[in-house]
Amino acid sequence: MARPLNDAPAARRVAVVGAGWAGLSAAVELTQAGIDAVLFDTAREPGGRARNVEHAGLTLDNGQHILIGAYTQTLGLMRAVGADPDELLMRLPLALLDPAGKGLRLPPGHPVVAFVRAVLALRDWPLADRLKLLREAAVWGLKGFACGPGDTVAGLCRGLPARARAQFIDPLCVAALNTPPDQASATVFLRVLRDALFSGSGSADLLLPRVPLGDLLPGPALQWLVANGCAVRLGRRVMAIQPEAQRGWQVDGETFDAVILACTAAEAARLAAPHASRWAQAAAALPYEPIVTVLLECPGASLVHPMVSLPDGPAQFAFDLGAIGHPPGRFSFVVSGAGHWVDQGRQAAASAVMEQAVRSFPARTWPEVPRVRSCIVEHRATFRCVSNLDRPPAVIAPGLVAAGDYVSGPYPATLEGAVRAGLSAVQELHKELTMR
Repeated sequence: MARPLNDAPAARRVAVVGAGWAGLSAAVELTQAGIDAVLFDTAREPGGRARNVEHAGLTLDNGQHILIGAYTQTLGLMRAVGADPDELLMRLPLALLDPAGKGLRLPPGHPVVAFVRAVLALRDWPLADRLKLLREAAVWGLKGFACGPGDTVAGLCRGLPARARAQFIDPLCVAALNTPPDQASATVFLRVLRDALFSGSGSADLLLPRVPLGDLLPGPALQWLVANGCAVRLGRRVMAIQPEAQRGWQVDGETFDAVILACTAAEAARLAAPHASRWAQAAAALPYEPIVTVLLECPGASLVHPMVSLPDGPAQFAFDLGAIGHPPGRFSFVVSGAGHWVDQGRQAAASAVMEQAVRSFPARTWPEVPRVRSCIVEHRATFRCVSNLDRPPAVIAPGLVAAGDYVSGPYPATLEGAVRAGLSAVQELHKELTMR
């Protein structure tokens, strides 16, 4: 974790509104630099959209989240607050496997060589299809993984074989952007591919949480902040912010030198509207996609891999939670872009996922019919990462910046995007505070 504010005056006081991953990132960065930070959040538990929830008598994640090796800032934040990624995350080479265990497996080694070897090893693909995928990936690389802002993932991959799109491109697109390929931004998708598959050894590795999300980062970060003097005010919704004559801001009547809005885009728009109407309109207009997570239980069952790609919906991925340290016989099925199933209702979504589980996996997978333990709906899980999306900038007004995975930047709505947004917000304040 960098400490960019060390040369800023020690008396500076900054309010951070929102204790999700972006707000925690910003608060830790400020505190490390000796800035007096005060952290607010409406909820009584930190974590935002990646948190623990109590459901059906269980402490569960609000949805299945994964990290990858390229999440350098998130891993750095975890280490900074004493949460050891090597203990809390299971690291596995990237594998996009179907229920029978067939699919893409990246071997260890240099990322480009590993990708070439993995594609050539797809023996159930015709050689021509494998070579087309490699040739297209090489073209993307030669172009610097860049394309036009209006390009979609479907358009970008129009020349690829249907098999490559169905088994490689589409699962990655839905997992990373939570947006259908015919609408998803090719610019953001290529950035994800570049950083995940080709930025260094281990960058594409899957990092699967062995512990509940609250124990992965939010809990340790909150403990670290309190121990290091940050004032934490959970269960308190900020009602209004007002500029001060002396270039500061008031948060519900309390004076600060600057404010970081690390709350949801809708909440940030509400607070910012009286002071930056255009910014607030852009933040409020962002489209969203829900995610549904269905928890199944089946004693004695296990999958061929901790993460399995599913070819026929509604769920796109299944996770064997018992294989990564959670109770055995427990499975998480994730339905991204789940608007249709949200409209149908929880019961319909849960029933459809259970039927999918039974038909998609070999009969020997399930000693008995799985039962639904819970169905969790995150209605505004991520913004819809479509092409030409007008994402609001981080800077709202002097001394007022936004931190969230939705602000303008190269990443989709991911944990890494949120953490980086928190760090960027602090950097923006640094530019201003040191000039006052």
